[in-house]
Amino acid sequence: MKKKFEIEVPGGEKKVLLHTCCAPCSSAIIECLTQHGITPVIYYSNSNIFPLEEYEIRKNECTRYAESLGLEIVDDDYDHENWRQDMAGLEGEPERGKRCLKCFKYRLLRAARYAHEHGIKVLTTTLASSRWKSLEQIEEAGRFAEAQFSDVIFWNQNWRRGGLSERRIEIINKYGFYNQKFCGCEFSVTQR
Repeated sequence: MKKKFEIEVPGGEKKVLLHTCCAPCSSAIIECLTQHGITPVIYYSNSNIFPLEEYEIRKNECTRYAESLGLEIVDDDYDHENWRQDMAGLEGEPERGKRCLKCFKYRLLRAARYAHEHGIKVLTTTLASSRWKSLEQIEEAGRFAEAQFSDVIFWNQNWRRGGLSERRIEIINKYGFYNQKFCGCEFSVTQR
């Protein structure tokens, strides 16, 4: 039997902004947070996802899950064109390359700004639940976003451990979530 997964939110905060990429990645994290008495505000910020239909499917799944739990979900503005401009010159980068780091910075900066503007002191992300993503890049991007706002702390949490990956599969099956096999970035799809 696995040791119970313990979490410690910076500053003992009871509310966190959870940058969320999709319902499958966020499901076990949200459950874990709520079981520890922490209220996540789910922040869906994913201008990297293409096409818009894919973005909407994922957003709707996140919304369905949040509403089933009575949690707040915030839909950041979808601005794929701005995201593409920000990624210019990095289109050919491999997964876990410079484009991914820049993409994480783009999304986590938007999340940190929202946290700052809404008085939420702690930010974390579901990106750190994916085995396909670099935890080092996620931490670097989170620290970059945190540095822009003196009142926001990036909570660098490895969401892959403590049985959360296994629990994620159970929740995906229970809710019948749409479970994509790529991050949503058009460049990663063309490289596959």
